[in-house]
Amino acid sequence: MALRMWASSTANALGISCVSKAHLSPAFSLPRCFSTVLDGLKYASSHEWVKHEGSVATIGITDHAQDHLGEVVFVELPEAGGSVSQGSSFGAVESVKATSDVNSPISGEIIEVNSKLSETPGLINSSPYKEGWMIKVKPSSPSEVESLMGSKEYTKFCEEEDAAH
Repeated sequence: MALRMWASSTANALGISCVSKAHLSPAFSLPRCFSTVLDGLKYASSHEWVKHEGSVATIGITDHAQDHLGEVVFVELPEAGGSVSQGSSFGAVESVKATSDVNSPISGEIIEVNSKLSETPGLINSSPYKEGWMIKVKPSSPSEVESLMGSKEYTKFCEEEDAAH
């Protein structure tokens, strides 16, 4: 509670406001101040996102996940050419707070790995949905993508998860 009050007063002092979802552009919404959930992506309950374009699905961790992890200092990723299975770990993210496995929200063949993350793991913090993507996969079962949460469902999921903690 004290942290929220501090964040709110700091945001006010800096001229930053938390906008209600009703006033946001359709490009994104904020489930709570400072975490972004993008429309057009699919989300897993383990806080990974999927952007499916044509025959390629890009995967990374959500803004919500990176926010809870804190400053990311190391990323462990698989090699291209391997495969991932839905719900199974494909790598790890180490932050100043903890090390967490990263699970694949879908199954498929890994066709590309974001090599920038080995030199600049902080891209996951600064740009989780763009520069901080982790792997690109050729999905083996497109229906797995459709079974994931949309932005509204994921926003609600995060709000409920945060309220429980």
